[in-house]
Amino acid sequence: MSFRAAAVLLATAFLPLQAQNAVTLILVNGKIWTENPRQKEAEAVAIRGNRIAAVGSTAEISRMKGPSVRVVDLEGKRVVPGFNDAHVHFYSGGSDLAGPQLRYAKSQQEFRDTLAEFAETQPKGRWITGGNWDHENWRPAALPTRQLIDAVTKDWPVFVNRLDGHMSLANSVALKLAHVDKSTKDVPGGVIVRDSGGNPTGILKDAAQDLVNRVMPPPSADQIRTAVLAAQAYANAQGVTSVQDMSAAPDVFRVYQKMMHGGELRVRISGHQPLPDWKRLADIGLLADFGNDELHIGGLKGFADGSLGSSTALFFQPYLDAPNTSGIPSAELADPEQMFHNVEQADADGLQVAIHAIGDKANHIILGFYEKVEHEHGLRDRRFRIEHAQHLLAADIPRFAQLHVIASMQPYHCIDDGRWAEKRIGPERAKTTYAFRSLLDAGTTLAFGSDWDVAPMKPILGIYAAVTRRTLDGKHPDGWVPEQKITVAEAVHAYTVGSAYASFEENSKGSIEPGKLADLAVLSDDIFAIDPVKIAGTKVYMTIFDGRIVFGPIPSPYQRDSSGLLLRPAGPESGVR
Repeated sequence: MSFRAAAVLLATAFLPLQAQNAVTLILVNGKIWTENPRQKEAEAVAIRGNRIAAVGSTAEISRMKGPSVRVVDLEGKRVVPGFNDAHVHFYSGGSDLAGPQLRYAKSQQEFRDTLAEFAETQPKGRWITGGNWDHENWRPAALPTRQLIDAVTKDWPVFVNRLDGHMSLANSVALKLAHVDKSTKDVPGGVIVRDSGGNPTGILKDAAQDLVNRVMPPPSADQIRTAVLAAQAYANAQGVTSVQDMSAAPDVFRVYQKMMHGGELRVRISGHQPLPDWKRLADIGLLADFGNDELHIGGLKGFADGSLGSSTALFFQPYLDAPNTSGIPSAELADPEQMFHNVEQADADGLQVAIHAIGDKANHIILGFYEKVEHEHGLRDRRFRIEHAQHLLAADIPRFAQLHVIASMQPYHCIDDGRWAEKRIGPERAKTTYAFRSLLDAGTTLAFGSDWDVAPMKPILGIYAAVTRRTLDGKHPDGWVPEQKITVAEAVHAYTVGSAYASFEENSKGSIEPGKLADLAVLSDDIFAIDPVKIAGTKVYMTIFDGRIVFGPIPSPYQRDSSGLLLRPAGPESGVR
């Protein structure tokens, strides 16, 4: 028995018997997808406090109704375990909800106009960040420059990122504050894009972004809290009850802790720290999966390369549309001996390692690191992860299962990148791109996520993407690389059980069965029965977190503020008997 499970039993042992047995919420007349292989489907669920008490037929569960139990009639709606997004950037996503919305700008002019309108709403001198622009939406798909925005942002330093986070555009004000000019030397693991005269265009890729990041003022604790409140309200609206934050910096993690103690968290958070900082965790004795059911830590996130959209993902062969490069190693991988040392030492100290790898060469190198560590340290339940695992050599696909490496993937990227990926790598290399089917058939554990705020934190769209592979431009109605499609059941499993396993939490969540946490998502349509093409139109009808309704048409017994935070008991629920 785990320490966490023992603590739960010990706590309940001293409660009065009546309180221990009191069911607090019942869901009936539904289609419950349990993810429990011993009871695949059911009609009803009984919840006791924040745990699942029983799963069965409507008749069986209805007999557990007491005088103060709330009952929700699902009227045949589909219920799945609460979604667990295995890869998000939670604070930055919440922060970007309040920033300039550049993602869907269809041209450089629209990009400029949107940024200009937003700037006019901000106090002069305040940094403008976020944006999530995508130049692949423009015709031609040319990178923006500082000259494009300088005239409309002369009173504000601007540093807005491309949606993949691997390059950003700075205006001249920001470059001046960062002392970046023609004489600035290139950065290992990064690129300063320059014009024909050698002057920075304003585009900084990967590690070069740090030249500006380091002069930006850090956010206050109140700013972080506001962003997290917005992020978790958005998450709950998508049926997301757990997230794995790949960029939980110390100041962000501190706010998470304060919110947890204040009862403000409405998502469970697993926080990852930078791989190069492994010693900071090891020196105080932390191990993987340290914490409780709301918040824990012990994972490390490293980088092997950049992104396909920025032409910085590391491949064995050059890019077709940029034959002078095959991508670049990250700042960490620029010194492979040091990066391997970090992986090896972190593993020796019992920490979990997850590494971002997108290009086939980056994935190959990281699999090699993991194999060498396993050989040196022996077998144990370490749960190495590769984040993204997008473009793979065919020979490397079986190595994931052989080395027990979790493929932490984001299926929405498939239908997004699929619009333009082949112009960069060609159709042959694309055959093992987002290789969901091949990885599953090889026995690999998939953990699905979104990479929000790079992509929408909408598991329903992720399931649709994994099942149909229909690109966003509509040009692949039968699916881009259709042989890599998977089933709805396999996609849901990756968003629930797979993600829970990736963070050592499969014993407490990921399925709807007695004893596990009462986190559930109720959907407007039965995604297991409808035409897969229609899955994208499915909505989240209700989200239950910790045994409480935090999103949906039935009012919660808590009032909400403007951010969606549940505050205090309100009046009786309408629509609930």
